[in-house]
Amino acid sequence: MASASSTSAKNLFVDSKTRLAERVQMNVNNMGSICRQINRGSQSCDMLTHSARNMALQEHAIQNSEDNFRKLNALITHLGYQQESIQRSAHALENVKEQVRDMQR
Repeated sequence: MASASSTSAKNLFVDSKTRLAERVQMNVNNMGSICRQINRGSQSCDMLTHSARNMALQEHAIQNSEDNFRKLNALITHLGYQQESIQRSAHALENVKEQVRDMQR
């Protein structure tokens, strides 16, 4: 009977040792997963910072484009006024030519 209980005790010890080793292995794996997650989290923070910086640069570029658009719009308006003035002058030039021809006769 002593050998049965010592065999049982040995089996219990081996089972406990095996379970302890499995738990240690599982904890090591979990710690590795946590470290990977932290690393990914820090990389995502870096990516967010980089994206925010790029967004700020894009805002400046968009503002410059908007300013250029306003200037071009004003230029179009002024060119339209100049075109109208040139057309009026060209029409008046035709009238002047007719008057000069009439005076020469």
